Order: sequence, then structure tokens, then C-alpha cells
Amino acid sequence: MLHAVPPVVLFLAENPTVDDFDLTSVRLMVCGAAPLGTSLTEECQTRLRVPIYQGYGLTETSPVITVDFSPGHPGTIGHLLPNTRARLVDPKTGKAVGLGEMGEYCMQGPQKMMGYYHNQQATDDMIDNQGWLQTGDLGYVKEDGFVVIEDRLKELIKYKGSQVPPAELESLLLTHPAVKDAGVIGVHSEGEGELPRAYVVIKPNMTATQHDICRFVEERVSSGKWLRGGVEFVDEIPKSPSGKILRRVLKARALQTN
Repeated sequence: MLHAVPPVVLFLAENPTVDDFDLTSVRLMVCGAAPLGTSLTEECQTRLRVPIYQGYGLTETSPVITVDFSPGHPGTIGHLLPNTRARLVDPKTGKAVGLGEMGEYCMQGPQKMMGYYHNQQATDDMIDNQGWLQTGDLGYVKEDGFVVIEDRLKELIKYKGSQVPPAELESLLLTHPAVKDAGVIGVHSEGEGELPRAYVVIKPNMTATQHDICRFVEERVSSGKWLRGGVEFVDEIPKSPSGKILRRVLKARALQTN
């Protein structure tokens, strides 16, 4: 069993050196720490002939809330653990959202923390008066009942009246045949809020222009999610050891170049 984070899944799916190693002893993979899109999941599964199951949780939930299992539901966070409840709510109103609508993922269960040590204010900010722990992650429920986590609530790009999840655009960019890796942030624009900007790593021996990348996105998402902040080509996307994109590093870069 191989436990991995999304950057490792990306490496296993696309790096040519993987073919030099015998991975037939791997029977299944479990991925967590950051959202793993459907297309990347399926690409890696096809190459390695190994199922990939996504798990989800937080330190404050000891740490698992859900985990997928056979036959698998790529792109989703899988099944709730026993004795665990979850719901998706509008972050502003606290009311439950409908099927397919974006909301904050909240949970209750025996694995939920009692609170932060000697920090009642932080505890109250995360656990409401009905006992629901608010994860700070945004997602939606598919028609089959499984939840897709899109991004962190704090990382949403606010373009005019729209809210754009960076992870959704990153997952889409990874399906471009010339893109090796990608990171998306919002850059400030007077009167418009934030504009989505993509930082893109191109695969060796392949080429793509800013126009190519922008058009690829525009053909697949609504206009509010277009890369109006531009596209910048970089050598690598900064990430934490657990695989999370360090958007603050990309934002600092944006401030230097603007």
C-alpha cells in the first residue's frame, strides 16, 4: 500500500523515469493532504494499473473523516467513517446548500477534537454552538452522494461577484498535454477584485504559449474563471512537504513582478 500526496501522484503519472522501476508490488494507493482531481487520478491509475483511493481529514479530526474504497470514486473524498456525520453549508448563512452547490464542509463525530489547548476563542471559531466542526474547506455533493473538495475557503479568488477555487483551475491545467504542473492565485485588480493568474511548468521538449493556456481554460470553464490575471511560466511550483501549493510564495512573486 502506497500513501502519497498529489505531487507524488503527478510524478508517478507523468515522469518517464517511472518506467525504469518495477512497481508491481504496489496493490493500491491512498492519497490525501490536498485535492486530487479526477483526471490525474485516472491517468495515474491507467499507467500503474493500481487503484487510487482519496482520503480526507484534519489534525483536529484525529485525523480522518472520510476515505474511499473499492470500486472507488475518483475525484471525491469517499465514504464517511462510522459514527461520523457531515454537511455542506453556506459560509455566510450557515444554512445547508443543495446538490451541486458549493459549501463549507462541516463534521461531527467521536474523532472531533474537544478544542484547542488554552485557546477558547480559536475553538469557538472552528466549532459552532451545535457542535459542528467547520473545516474551512469548500466542496459540493455530486448526484451519487459523494463529496468533492475544491479548495480552502480562505484561498478562494473573488472576481467581481464570483468565487473561483484555485484548485479547480489547477486540476484543469494539469489535463493540458504540455503542462507538467500548475499553481493558481488571485492578483489584485482595481474595481474587479482579484483576477485568476496561473503559474505553469511546461513538460520537457514541449511548448505552449500564454495564449494556448488561456484558450484551453476558456473553452472549458465559465467566463468568471478565465485567466484574466495572465499566465507565467516557471521552473517549479512551490509546495510544502505534504504537497500543498504555497500560494503565499506565488503571491509574493506576483507582487514583485507587478
